[in-house]
Amino acid sequence: MSYRTLQAQPLTPTIGAELSGVDLTQPLSDEQVADIRQALHDHGVIFFRDQPLDPAALKRVGQYFGELQIHALKGLPDHPEVRKLHADATSKHVAGEEWHTDMSCLPVPPMGSVLYLHTLPPMGGDTAFSSMYAAYDALSAPMKAYLEQLTATHDGKLAFGRFDPDGKYPVAVHPVIRTHPATGRKLLFVNRGFTSHINDVPQDESEAILQYLFKHAENAYFQVRFRWTPHAVAFWDNRCTQHLAIWDYFPHERSGFRVQIEGNAADYAAA
Repeated sequence: MSYRTLQAQPLTPTIGAELSGVDLTQPLSDEQVADIRQALHDHGVIFFRDQPLDPAALKRVGQYFGELQIHALKGLPDHPEVRKLHADATSKHVAGEEWHTDMSCLPVPPMGSVLYLHTLPPMGGDTAFSSMYAAYDALSAPMKAYLEQLTATHDGKLAFGRFDPDGKYPVAVHPVIRTHPATGRKLLFVNRGFTSHINDVPQDESEAILQYLFKHAENAYFQVRFRWTPHAVAFWDNRCTQHLAIWDYFPHERSGFRVQIEGNAADYAAA
């Protein structure tokens, strides 16, 4: 698939494309930024190879697409918007080892995230992404109608409480079904990492429906699995995807940096 300034090679019929013809280490033109944004809307997550970036350069790339958000967990001293991701033989946990949408516990979650990895294990360490458009489309018509009436609570403690059980984490309420502001497509918006309960039904019904939806959202038919190479970049639309960092490489090292791009209220409106 060709755009004005770059090429996109789709990786599955549902989600994901690898982009070529653009150098993220250099300033981007308005046309390049527009093409990257359109490719993101078209594919949900886009990938770039051989882009050696430092934290300042990664921050610059993210800022083409919006203000950067400071994560609930600590950023770098010189670049608080940039979060270091690192795992090795001393790690007890890794970031993103459960299916999730980034920071859905915020009233306005990030629009997207850009992840750069410079150091990789000899094998493993892939990231899987799942399309919440495809998850919604595959639901039956009665289930879609039922879910469009509901809201769910997203609690940061579910994801981050293991790092600091006494920490104070954001809690937010979002519709279970939303409409993407750029594409106009409906999507499913609950995730195993952050969604604690559905607000409008009894607890036992909430638990049963959420377990069904979590399993449904994680269907392999909705996914792309990205095999990293050194200095690769992934840019995902947080509004319509979930992702999972596959921790199958212990005790080897996997290391890089990430930025999150601020969303806006319209991004997270109901269906």
